Amino acid sequence: MASIVDFPDFNVQDDCEALHEAMKGLGTDEDLITGIITNRSNIQRQEMKTMYAQMWGKELEKELKSELGGHYEDVVLALFQKPDEYDAAELRNALKGAGTKESVLIEILCSRSNEEIANIKAAYKKLFDRDLVKDLEDDTSGYFRRLMFSLAQGSRSEEDINEDMANEDAEAILEAGEGCWGTDESRFNVILASRSFPQLLMTFDKYEELSGKTIEDSIKSEMSGDIQDGMIAIASSVRSKPKYFAKKLYKSMKGAGTDDRTLIRVMVTRAEVDMLEIKQHFQEQYDQPLEAFIKDDCSGDYRLCLLLLAVGNNS
Repeated sequence: MASIVDFPDFNVQDDCEALHEAMKGLGTDEDLITGIITNRSNIQRQEMKTMYAQMWGKELEKELKSELGGHYEDVVLALFQKPDEYDAAELRNALKGAGTKESVLIEILCSRSNEEIANIKAAYKKLFDRDLVKDLEDDTSGYFRRLMFSLAQGSRSEEDINEDMANEDAEAILEAGEGCWGTDESRFNVILASRSFPQLLMTFDKYEELSGKTIEDSIKSEMSGDIQDGMIAIASSVRSKPKYFAKKLYKSMKGAGTDDRTLIRVMVTRAEVDMLEIKQHFQEQYDQPLEAFIKDDCSGDYRLCLLLLAVGNNS
């Protein structure tokens, strides 16, 4: 369940008046800005952008950018992007320049639906006039490239569960891994990148019956590096996307330093999808509420913004 849903008493003109008031003159009323935007859905925020420009002859995002700073600015601006455009921008950031941030490619491409991937590709073309699949090909290599290329097609099967296929696939994975000298990564790729999530869940159960090992244990013993991370991410998403994202949030904040970009991305992209389940898994896995982690790891308006996304308006 989402933590953020449509605000029932939404009045776009009132919100735009309030935001204008919060930013005019000396100083900025960050509490007012945070209170409004974390209490509205993305669709409502898109309406606010259009109406603000209509009313004040200025772009809302530009005004916010000039008034805010740091990670608080980052999360506020992320909240005003459409989901597909935000994912596209994060993928572009991960691909451009020296080095590729494989973890971002894995997180987005391994967890999004066919429809979402199609929308992301269209947004990527619109925003950057580039082809996402071509950029993935150019910036990755080996079996990891093949996996990203497969996932970026956005053509995962959506057919009903087929038990015979699950048995065949489980045997094929066993044969491609423990059953042969070396590992036939391409066979793993065919199955994990093209079957539906419910189908894969049955396949994983069949695999465990056959081999006595979980699919995750087999992937870890048969592969390494980015291809292992990608395959594990698919398996984790198949079992439970909220649990997968709870782990992403934990890793972004544990230990010294914070991976703010990942923290913001997960909080923003999951707030209207499954944040309440993510919080439940976080509590179960790490014996501490997500909000407590955020309080310890972040500060100021940035912290308040993230906390309000976690708490949400869906009560």
